[in-house]
Amino acid sequence: IIRVQSPEGVKRITATKRETVATFLKKVAKEFGFRNNGFSVYTNRNRTGEITASQNKSLNLLKIKHGDMLFLYPSSPAGSSSETMDTSVSQGLRPVGAPQVVEDEIDQYLIKQDGKIYRNRDQQLCRHGPLGKCVHCVPLEPFDEDYLNHLEPPVKHMSFHAYIRKLTGGADKGKFVALENISCKIKSGCEGHPPWPEGICTKCQPSAITLNRQKYRHVDNIMFENHTIADRFLDFWRKTGNQHLGYLYGRYTEHKDIPLGIRAEVAAIYEPPQIGTQNSLEILEDPKAEVVDEIAAKLGLRKVGWIFTDLVSEDTRKGTVRYSRNKDTYYLSAEECITAGNFQNQQPNICRLSPDGHFGSKFVTVVATGGPDNQVHFEGYQVSNQCMALVRDECLLPCRDAPELGYAKESSSEQYVPDVFYKDIDKFGNEITQLARPLPVEYLIIDDRFSFFLLFPLLPGVSSAEVGMLWGNCSAPWDRPDRANLAAALRAGNVLKNISGSEMLVVTITRSEPPNLVQDSISLLLEAVRTKNEELAQTWKKSEQWATIEQLCS
Repeated sequence: IIRVQSPEGVKRITATKRETVATFLKKVAKEFGFRNNGFSVYTNRNRTGEITASQNKSLNLLKIKHGDMLFLYPSSPAGSSSETMDTSVSQGLRPVGAPQVVEDEIDQYLIKQDGKIYRNRDQQLCRHGPLGKCVHCVPLEPFDEDYLNHLEPPVKHMSFHAYIRKLTGGADKGKFVALENISCKIKSGCEGHPPWPEGICTKCQPSAITLNRQKYRHVDNIMFENHTIADRFLDFWRKTGNQHLGYLYGRYTEHKDIPLGIRAEVAAIYEPPQIGTQNSLEILEDPKAEVVDEIAAKLGLRKVGWIFTDLVSEDTRKGTVRYSRNKDTYYLSAEECITAGNFQNQQPNICRLSPDGHFGSKFVTVVATGGPDNQVHFEGYQVSNQCMALVRDECLLPCRDAPELGYAKESSSEQYVPDVFYKDIDKFGNEITQLARPLPVEYLIIDDRFSFFLLFPLLPGVSSAEVGMLWGNCSAPWDRPDRANLAAALRAGNVLKNISGSEMLVVTITRSEPPNLVQDSISLLLEAVRTKNEELAQTWKKSEQWATIEQLCS
């Protein structure tokens, strides 16, 4: 038995002493899944003593004996070098069998960043020169918990890329790291017994789940580009008293306040067809959803989350709202957690370290609700990967009379549900394990920081400055821009300024007219808005496409 070590791990090859080198290398290629010329084998770790197939010798003549360790290195592609491969510890990392995936631009950018937390020389504790480093000033890793806990406010969850650096920061550089998605379903293909409910075994039975507080989060901050986006969204509740829901469109950027952090920048809110009352929301089927996503992509936007209101007026004279979501009640109800988990499962986070090609989600949840000062506050959340798995495999239910509690389903003849546990403290101060029937939903929630460029008051009347993106709310009948006003705004001198500063929203036309015709007619205008190119917008005004829009508006 000859041991062969590669970047993917160690494998054992059975051979004989009189076996030729060529035969042995064919076994190695088959075991590792390489072509015959796709790798090199050496007797030493420093890539000396190469064993080539052209050597018409036996293993015995090369002094390779039972138990020896050989070292396999894949052939480097043309133009690459070890220097370029070592630029990032985790850039080339991919578990065995993981699919080739293209990660988001922000993930590709953060992979290449150093991420370390640099500190200045401490005048009191450092006893070295200006060029030296000691324990008091050496750079910290991005996952340093003591540093995160001393930020203001303290950070309870490290960023996802800091978590990856922690996994890949050991001596093995994370070559065995694989982010496994949790499965609550019975594994298929087990032939040793009848299918469930007649039989189950330890090979196909899913493991029990103990809910733990997730140490990382995929999005560290949520920011609205301007207050008008949120202010316009609240107008529906102000005028009807009914709750409202919308999808957040924007982009993911770097959040520099947290090491290797990610920020969801919201540029627009799209309100799908829905039925809202004072205490409920029902999302209806949206036939224009694909068209909206296509227009968003042309504007350089994507769906990054969802937002809903939970507002109850307390004093109409003062313009205050009830403070109902707090530590004594709940932050997200079980039903809202299940809805958020369903949305996050629909928008998975592409990840090269997962054998499935995806892990977790960057999709965020925003709640517009009353704060401690009885004014409208926006709170951002995500649910944990464990919650996503429970929702995906239909193992979690809300409680009818307690919104702060969920309930793990029990196994039935139609579905096997693994046991779900959580840890709690009893009245004597001892840590105990409880069955998640019922389950406090705070074990499923991850909170995100929230920020605006500008804060805004509760009451309407805030004037919008130059709005960065002009795309969003159009479902309420009193918010539908008049087509004649839209045409007038487009006829004005500075097209981009007039569109951005008005409530003439491109999606309104898309919802009101045949989408394909309108979408083709405004494609150049959308490109002008995305690049903020006034010259391109003026070129569009001189084209036949503008004539089509003008005719539709009239």
